Amino acid sequence: MSITWNTRVETPSDLEIVRDITRQAFGRQFEVDFLDAHRADPVAWLPGLLIVATTPADEPVAYALLTRCHIGGNPVLSLGPVAVLPAYQKQGAGSAAVRSALATARDRGEATVVVLGHADYYPRFGFRQATTFGVHHPQYDGPNLMALALDGHAVPAGDLTYPVTV
Repeated sequence: MSITWNTRVETPSDLEIVRDITRQAFGRQFEVDFLDAHRADPVAWLPGLLIVATTPADEPVAYALLTRCHIGGNPVLSLGPVAVLPAYQKQGAGSAAVRSALATARDRGEATVVVLGHADYYPRFGFRQATTFGVHHPQYDGPNLMALALDGHAVPAGDLTYPVTV
């Protein structure tokens, strides 16, 4: 069975649903607290950059979040969390949310997105290991830290910093 996923910006009525998707997808509270900390941070949180993937009946089943972080002094976006309800995993809902989030970032004129995620999943969207661009994280420079240049921009080199830590 093939599902066509709709995507849209999160609405206020989706808040608890997104928290539940996060809890079910990761199986613990840490990522929910991480999400909530980003919502509360006026530097990290960028309205309109939490994209949900929905069923044809507009039921949110997945989402991708983009928040503000910096490489050196350059503002960039961070992708994550990306979460999918377990019953809908491996059906393209997460990919639909990520693709829509990246398209929204392009439309807003953003230049770079970083992600700390699965090294076999994110390259399908164009992400490459961040160290190849000269991007470093103070605690982690492994293959799961990746960067993506949007629309011909260059990925800036430097240290990656996040306004929110949990």
